[in-house]
Order: sequence, then structure tokens, then C-alpha cells
Amino acid sequence: METRPPFLLLIPITYSVGIASAYIAGSFNLFRALLGFVGVLLAHVSMNVINDYFDYKSGLDFTTKLTPFRGGSGLLPSGTLNAKDVYKFAMGSLIIGSAIGLYFAYTVGWMLLLLIAFAAISIYFYTESLSHWYIGEIVTGINFGPLMVLGGYFIMTGHYSVEALAAGVIPGILVGTLLYLNEFPDLEADKAVRRKNTVIALGLSKASKLYVVLISAVFIWVLVAIALNLLSFTTLVTYLALPTALKATSGVLCDYGDIGQLIPAMGANVTLTLHMTAWTTIGLLLSLLL
Repeated sequence: METRPPFLLLIPITYSVGIASAYIAGSFNLFRALLGFVGVLLAHVSMNVINDYFDYKSGLDFTTKLTPFRGGSGLLPSGTLNAKDVYKFAMGSLIIGSAIGLYFAYTVGWMLLLLIAFAAISIYFYTESLSHWYIGEIVTGINFGPLMVLGGYFIMTGHYSVEALAAGVIPGILVGTLLYLNEFPDLEADKAVRRKNTVIALGLSKASKLYVVLISAVFIWVLVAIALNLLSFTTLVTYLALPTALKATSGVLCDYGDIGQLIPAMGANVTLTLHMTAWTTIGLLLSLLL
């Protein structure tokens, strides 16, 4: 429960974009794919648990309003787990995940080191520092989009590609919106612990409009990337997620100020992120049939 398993579903779906990008380029190794998956899964576990630990230490967990999509595990405020034990578990997960990354850097290519360093540093310092600098959503989007996709691609091929980066932009924007929208109910609680993010800076009304811009941007990006020959036209299957996007954006525009009413839109946003990212992988693989 402390690792927040429902949120871990994001990992195989996003990671598969990088593996699919490598596969259509002619590179695939099952052992590397599975070991890489373990590494990124442990990295996500460490991020969830470290975030839980620091939110508990700051007192934020005692003031946030729980929703099905955010609010931490609740195990530390309830006294179910000991904070020191949770911290040790988080650090153990981060160290093992980083060690797997270093193994790939040694066996596949040292150019992977920059990605590993960025991910590890941002995971540890996100809650205590990055979330106070207006860049939390951006860093999260980079980690779960371009970095994860490029990392998966690199351990298969030994190099990076612009095409894999283009594919990684899709989950990058979408995952960034997950964090962004989750900040709506937390606005006052985040202010109390001196966090600084885009929602606080803009206010809920303007922030709701920016959410629509971000969701629109990911669909526009698919068209741009296809026009630039960075993605196959088969990735147009991602547009099957458009009805869910419309549901999420209309809900946010109408109910941004009411947490109870906003929950369906938050749920639609989660569905959109998972489905559109999965369709990205499918779209990449479909290009092999042409």
C-alpha cells in the first residue's frame, strides 16, 4: 500500500513506448527489457515513497483533502508504518534502481549516465526542493516521458534517436498534466507548506484554461511529429483517446473550483494518460505492418 500500486500501472505503459521505438528500429533484447523494467519500476516506487515521507514530515498529509487520485498512502499519518522504515525502503528502492541503470551504462553505453543522474536527483529532491521552484510538473513530465522512453530505447540500441524523443513527448505532456491537475485540490495545502507551482501562480480559473492548452498540445504534437516524419502516420490511433480528452477538459473548465465535482474529470485525465500512451505504443508497432 505504501508504494501506491495503482499508480505503478503507469510504468509498463510508458516504458513500452521506448521498447516499441527500439523494436521498430530493429533492436530488442528480452533480458534487457525486463531488467530495465525492474529498474524504472523501483525508481517510481522510490519516488512515491519518498514523496509520502517528506509530505508526512512537512505536515502536508494532515491538511490535504484526499481524492481517489492523490493524497498519499495515508499509512504514515495513521501510524501504521514508522517514518524511518519508510525512508529506508524508499532509499533502498532508489539505490537498487540506480544500480540497474549503472549496469546498463557500463554494459551498453556511458551516455546513459546523464539520464540516470537526472532521474535519481530529481526523484530525491522533488518534494523538498523542486516542488517549491515552479518546475515540479515539468520535471515529472520529463522523467515519465522523454527520459523513460529514451532510456528504454537506449538500453535496446546503445544510442538515442530523435524519433524516440518525439514519441516520448506524448507521455511526457500527459503525465505532466496528471501532477498538474492533482494540484488543483491541494492549492491551499501546498501554499501552507510554501510550495510553488503553476496552479498556485495562476489561480484555479486560469490554470483550468492552461490544462486545456496542454491537452490540446499533445494532440497537435502527434500531427506535427507525423508531418516531420518523426512518427509514423499509424500513431494517429492515439486520436481514439480524443473523446476522453474532451470529457476531461470540459470537466476541468466547468468544475475547477469544486473538488467533489472535479473528481470525474481527474479520473478522465488518468484514463486519457494511460490510454493515449498505450495507443502510442500500438501506433508505433502498427508501422511494421506497412
